[in-house]
Amino acid sequence: MPIRRAPCFRGLDRDAAVQNFAAAVSFLRSHPQSTGKVGCVGFCWGGAMANQLAVHAPDLNAAVAFYGRQAVAADVPKIKTSLLLHYASEDQGINAGIAEYEAALKQAGKEYTIHMYENTQHAFHNDTSEARYNAAAAKLAWERTIAFFNAKLK
Repeated sequence: MPIRRAPCFRGLDRDAAVQNFAAAVSFLRSHPQSTGKVGCVGFCWGGAMANQLAVHAPDLNAAVAFYGRQAVAADVPKIKTSLLLHYASEDQGINAGIAEYEAALKQAGKEYTIHMYENTQHAFHNDTSEARYNAAAAKLAWERTIAFFNAKLK
């Protein structure tokens, strides 16, 4: 029987992780080699953290979430950053929260873009998973991510 390893983030304290990431944003903004602008990108659990960082780091300039759980609607008014959100069409668990998140983003007048990649599964950007990887969607999502960062962080 193969040994299954739990992803390392399962043992993390979510709230402490968010606080640590928010502190990292402040540190990076003030670093002597920084332009003063900070962005983040996350995939899956990291995508959820990117959404949380948008809520908890008001000095964040850009956040990109790849198939990450959304922030709760009540927290959306706290978001000050621009969001780029990538989702897989065949990811019902994650996608269940998109409508409520988008409604809250619209109502609060937040700057965001959502892209839904048709005929893709969760982790479509992970080229180590032959079953889920979608090269065309991954390429397009990454091009959009780089363009977003170029627009928001320069």
